[in-house]
Amino acid sequence: MLLQENQWIDTDLGAIIEKLPPAIAEPIAKREDKEDLLEVIMDLGRAPQARFPGETIELARHEITEADLQHVIERIGAFGGDNRAGVERTLHRISAIRNRGGKIVGLTVRVGRAVYGTIRIIEDLVLTGKSVLLLGRPGVGKTTMLREVARVLADDALRRVIVVDTSNEIAGDGDIPHAGIGHARRMQVPTPSQQHDLMIEAVENHMPEVIVIDEIGTELEATASRTIAERGVQLVATAHGNTIENLITNPTLSDLIGGIDAVTLGDDEARRRRTQKTVLERKAPPTFDILVEIRGRNDVNIHADVADIVDKMLRGYPVTAERRFMDDEGQVHRTQVPVAASAMSENGRSERSPEPVRDREPRRGAPQRREEPEHVDTPEEPPAQTSHILPYGVNKGKLQQAMASSSATVELVSELAEADLLLTTKNFYRRRTRALLDAEEQGKPVYVLRKNTMTQIHQFLRALARSQPRQATRAEVGKAIEEAEQAASRIADEGDQQADLSPQVAYIRHLQHVFAEEHGLASSSTGREPTRRVVLYRR
Repeated sequence: MLLQENQWIDTDLGAIIEKLPPAIAEPIAKREDKEDLLEVIMDLGRAPQARFPGETIELARHEITEADLQHVIERIGAFGGDNRAGVERTLHRISAIRNRGGKIVGLTVRVGRAVYGTIRIIEDLVLTGKSVLLLGRPGVGKTTMLREVARVLADDALRRVIVVDTSNEIAGDGDIPHAGIGHARRMQVPTPSQQHDLMIEAVENHMPEVIVIDEIGTELEATASRTIAERGVQLVATAHGNTIENLITNPTLSDLIGGIDAVTLGDDEARRRRTQKTVLERKAPPTFDILVEIRGRNDVNIHADVADIVDKMLRGYPVTAERRFMDDEGQVHRTQVPVAASAMSENGRSERSPEPVRDREPRRGAPQRREEPEHVDTPEEPPAQTSHILPYGVNKGKLQQAMASSSATVELVSELAEADLLLTTKNFYRRRTRALLDAEEQGKPVYVLRKNTMTQIHQFLRALARSQPRQATRAEVGKAIEEAEQAASRIADEGDQQADLSPQVAYIRHLQHVFAEEHGLASSSTGREPTRRVVLYRR
């Protein structure tokens, strides 16, 4: 792990290595890079493995036996309802895999680290007293940053801080919390399903100034967060998702940024706005004032006014985020980036082209050509693909019946690996099962029906059909690139700061982004289908 001069790590690696069987512990202890160990995998009947950054190695040739598993189980804390245990007063975590009879047949021994100094890049935001929400892919360091937030607010800012700790993820196992949270107090959550109750109890019983929460993932937790914020308590939390756009489209968590509602405008107002009569609007003040998208360690995008940026995004206005990153000397650099360019790829790095992730999703449906294309020397558009749907908790009979009369080209699959998207119901989504978490971690879109009814399924398929992009002809591609060239000339020769291009399908927008990059311009996509368009900016 690359650290800055003002950062240091507390690992206590020996506390977890000594819990492992000698045949597994010895090879790890002999490695020069043992401090970089991420986790040890012990599955019954398979060779043990150790995972390091960018490398997985076998620790022994012999297969894991029940005795090996029992050796670890006897030396750690008790497993909770979420199948997690720990080592007292450390941040190490042991997760169990059980067979159908409840017997443990596998262990994941994960090394926990307290990294001090990780929030200097956003410390000024945390100290404002405003509520801050952290987003980022799994493993990017959200929990590590949250732990440091608790310590800084409790020890340096001298505020009354309570950590609502699900699965002892933030403050470690045992009754005494890890020193990584400083003098912050910790309330342990017995099971994830009780987290929202503990959040309210913390406010009502212990008079905190700050509540720190890891992984807000259910509607009940989102509602509890709003209740806490309305009582004047600062919230610092993490949630599922990579960008603010993920929250806007997530029906369960959109309340964290004010909630999204469809509003019908009057004729005069619709004409004034030059929009359709039914538009999306924010329905309440956001629970969190500030949102931080964690792109990588020491690299974040910041939305300092969530209410303003959500309103602009819903209206299709171009918006920017503040990007902060820290160099090897510990200096923090700041710049403005278009919001569409802040989307992250699955490996957590910025895409070469700043086209939003939504425009790079697999093509849904098989669009029909409207005319014979004329020859233009441009790249061919990749063929459209059928949308492969994995139903999860949705009645397959009703879904197949609705598909028969739908214009959307879809196919049902039974494995997540084969799916382009997962379709579930609100009741199932609230349970946050392994299948749903796997889908989100793999970047698979999750669509949520309010109810398991034919009406809801038909509405979903109609929306899916509308989202299927029409394939562009070569003539249309040539015309769009010509328009981009003219806009680039205006920016270069006439001093324009930006130029809005005409609405285009996703593939043409992608080509326009590539054109912008090749000509030294910044670009972003704005608006919603079918009027989504590219905006070119002077760098």
